[in-house]
Amino acid sequence: MQEYTLSVSELKKLQNILLEMLIELDRICKKHDIRYCIIAGTLLGAVRHKGFIPWDDDLDVAMTRSEYRRFREVCVSELNTNRFFFQDDTTDPHYRWGWGRLRRIDSEFVRVGQEHLKMRTGIFLDVFPMDGVPDFPPLRGLFTAYCFLLRKILYSEVGRVSEKKPLSRIVYGILSKIPVKTVIRNLEALQRYGMNRETKYAKKLTFPTPKGRPFGYLSKWYVDIGEIEFEGRLFPCIREYDEYLSYKFGDYMKLPPPERRHSHPVSKFRLPREV
Repeated sequence: MQEYTLSVSELKKLQNILLEMLIELDRICKKHDIRYCIIAGTLLGAVRHKGFIPWDDDLDVAMTRSEYRRFREVCVSELNTNRFFFQDDTTDPHYRWGWGRLRRIDSEFVRVGQEHLKMRTGIFLDVFPMDGVPDFPPLRGLFTAYCFLLRKILYSEVGRVSEKKPLSRIVYGILSKIPVKTVIRNLEALQRYGMNRETKYAKKLTFPTPKGRPFGYLSKWYVDIGEIEFEGRLFPCIREYDEYLSYKFGDYMKLPPPERRHSHPVSKFRLPREV
């Protein structure tokens, strides 16, 4: 499907909606004493731009698995469901990414190559649960490899259609026959490893790690939380953000070349009627 190019005005309105979702998440977490932090490009934007990276079209937050479960539970009664809905495999049987999302009701935002997926769509904020990674090196390697396999199975419904290489489409087509419920059960087994354990590394089980960082991120970053300004407001962040951003992005204060300053490729986009 043809890529939809957001105008400058549309991107700004999208960012305002994302900020509204972050404020709602922050409200809920503060009310129920749930610890979370902004991460990835959102934290980079806060440090380098005091807000959104000018061309960014999403927001990322993280919390430990136990906090994530609490957040998911309180969303049932606390989330403003006139404007938002919480999405993961427990609320949408067709959702297949392995982490949660807050989505804006009455909007549409579909990444290129995902048009055929049956899950609910809408402008979204990613909520990543962080799980412990085994400290014992051989077990850590097996754990990481298994996470990679499960991630590819979840992606297979996209890969079987959008991959350019015929062989890759065939492999993903085979993997797509594995029921999502089977993958979720295996992920739950891996999640139990990290519960109530202090491990050196933590990771998003079904999301790629930075190149050369196969085991994930230092667990301490998601426990030692500070605050940082983002779009004129203070939000929780990794206190050692320089260490984290250098680990993830390298020379993070250096702007990428102009040809890399672009949003994610989108095929379907619609703002809420009231915006």
